Amino acid sequence: MDGGCAALRPDSELVRIALRGDKDAFGELITRHWTTAVALATRLLGSADLARDAAQEATITAMTGLDRLRAPDRFGPWFCGITLNVARRWLRQLRAERPAVLPDRTSDDPGPDELAELAELAAAVRAAVAQLADGQRQAVLLFYLQGLTHREVAAELAISVGAVKARLHQARAALTPSLTQLITAPEEPQMTATASSSAWTDVVVTEIRRGDAEDSASRVHVMVLAERDGQRQLPIWVGPAEATALALSLESAETPRPLTYQMIGGILEASGSHVAEVRVTRLAEKIFYAVVVVDGPAGRHEVDARPSDAVNLALVTDAPILVDSALLDDPRARDADHPHWQDLPAGTAELAAEAQQMLRAFPQARP
Repeated sequence: MDGGCAALRPDSELVRIALRGDKDAFGELITRHWTTAVALATRLLGSADLARDAAQEATITAMTGLDRLRAPDRFGPWFCGITLNVARRWLRQLRAERPAVLPDRTSDDPGPDELAELAELAAAVRAAVAQLADGQRQAVLLFYLQGLTHREVAAELAISVGAVKARLHQARAALTPSLTQLITAPEEPQMTATASSSAWTDVVVTEIRRGDAEDSASRVHVMVLAERDGQRQLPIWVGPAEATALALSLESAETPRPLTYQMIGGILEASGSHVAEVRVTRLAEKIFYAVVVVDGPAGRHEVDARPSDAVNLALVTDAPILVDSALLDDPRARDADHPHWQDLPAGTAELAAEAQQMLRAFPQARP
């Protein structure tokens, strides 16, 4: 237990109250043992961020399985044990995915010509935004430039969250023709050369599936990619934290604070860069590999990434997702991670709803 989390009521009493539906009592239990659980998971995973993610999933498991706790006075060790089980499973998944080590990349500061070109591009973007209808322009300025959430923009404009999303969608559609021309025209020769050397298929994320094993540490998560104008699909096994982030993005779910991938997208934008596209490039020894293509002041760079991270970043930045067409035609790729993924019972909406419930009830256990 946490030595610094002394409380007037013992764990056993809080458990009994929580079993009657008192969320405050359960929240007090989690808060009391959170630091210890995260510390134990950090020793195993070597990352405090991953450890908090593991404790977050353990919180959901403890909340749904509290009635199975045989010794209420042992809630602390029970919760820490669940967290360690989740961490061990993630460690196995991390080793299986073998994430590529991102090399240090050096780049020179932009020269006067590049700075002038960036200034012209920024002016063109501002001019395009200025041509939007009043409601769309206000939504764009608040959401993209000031960094407000959908809910905060809705409160500022005195409209519903759905109306905010609709205005942003309409604004993106209105801006796409002019901004696409500005961004892609200089790169057209390079893109043509790339297309001639590799066959890429445009795909979308159609769903996230999760197993229903009673032990949460044994549940599998699968991300399903499908070609935009066809029938081929590519299931890829991903970690639980990445699956949860994907589900939240696919459901356009509100979160109290920006998640990791939203923060990365914001950092790229603030630095004058953007994600041009992400690509799932190959399969080797049942492990998928991907790259994130970033355009910025220093030019275009390809950054090695896991498919789960690359696709998450694509969703929050509205970047295209491409897959080597050979993977979609290769039966070994389709069955590489989980041959019976269609039978996994839990879907995108369920994962997103669980995450939102946890975030509302226990904001300290954020993803």
